[in-house]
Amino acid sequence: MLGNFCYSNPTKLYFGENALEYLTDELKHYGTVVQLVYGSGSIKKSGLYDQVVAILKACGKTIVEDSGVMPNPTVEKLYQGCKLAKENQVDFILAVGGGSVCDYAKALSVSAWCEEDPWDKYYLRMEDVSNKIIPVGCILTMVGTGSEMNGGAVITNHAQKLKIGHVFGENVFPKFSILNPKLTYTLPKYQMVAGIYDIMNHITEQYFSGEDDNTTDYLAEGLMRSLIHSSRVAVQNPEDYEARSNIMWTATWALNTLLAKGKATDWMVHMIGQSVGAYTDATHGMTLAAVSLPYYRMICPYGLQKFKRFATNVWDVLPNGKTDEQIAAEGLQRMKEWMQEIGLVLNIQELGVTEDMLEGIAQGTFLLDGGYKVLTKQDVVEILKQSMQGE
Repeated sequence: MLGNFCYSNPTKLYFGENALEYLTDELKHYGTVVQLVYGSGSIKKSGLYDQVVAILKACGKTIVEDSGVMPNPTVEKLYQGCKLAKENQVDFILAVGGGSVCDYAKALSVSAWCEEDPWDKYYLRMEDVSNKIIPVGCILTMVGTGSEMNGGAVITNHAQKLKIGHVFGENVFPKFSILNPKLTYTLPKYQMVAGIYDIMNHITEQYFSGEDDNTTDYLAEGLMRSLIHSSRVAVQNPEDYEARSNIMWTATWALNTLLAKGKATDWMVHMIGQSVGAYTDATHGMTLAAVSLPYYRMICPYGLQKFKRFATNVWDVLPNGKTDEQIAAEGLQRMKEWMQEIGLVLNIQELGVTEDMLEGIAQGTFLLDGGYKVLTKQDVVEILKQSMQGE
């Protein structure tokens, strides 16, 4: 393990079939006015909305409805939520939904009382919070982002063709999160597998960096192996509780800041994928899947030993009689076969990308230096072209 670090994660998790029972106890710690944040209304069809509202009313809470959070929350939606929070003097934000709803809730928590334009302050200038923060709690219905136990909040600005994530400090982490794997059963397969790949990519973004013998890499390999196994089970039987619970738990540990400690981290797949999303509004996990393999093939020669280790320890590639390059390539091929098996999109054209968008997507991609190779804008264009060719 290299470097010095401090690890703290203040989010309390309630996990399992009966996790919602603990909401009543948690609500006692917060004020009267609750902004109830959710998406398009699927929680009403499932009955979860009625359960949550009943608990809020039993606890004497005044409910401020904030529905319609979209899969890629927009800055316009954020402004609307801020207006609601200020007008109603909201004491607490309860997010019920997937990662986008949780992301939006955290963005709202820091933006409601921001005296400046929160987009400019938090997403363009990437400044820290200097104003009142409204506490957040989450009830998760979709897994993938890990947003239930971190400070990340991604917001899209369509006018500027930018999709940007700000990772806030532990003061913005959800105070508690409720995780019942059964709440994820009704998710369409497309969304389920997109979430699975988001989890996988969160792990690989942290795994493909550094050359030291780091405990984190052993943890990452175990999480990836569990995810690969459980994903195959869940695709065949979406109501397999053991598989769905393992996927949910892996998602949380993939991005609750633990795996990043003592390491450099990459995040270039996310930077490219988010820029694709800014142009197409495509599902986040699918944008990541569509650009991952071209990116990893490009950087593989610069991190060859880690890609070789990935092949043998995660995909069980046998090294006998093969060069390091052949082993690494076989690992990426097995990853591709798994991605195809569970139904991921591997071509950005399927997500709505056209040739004339490539330069703009590249220009909107933030270039980071934590991985094995620092990309140029032209490298990003090449990765996008490879994806369009299905390679």
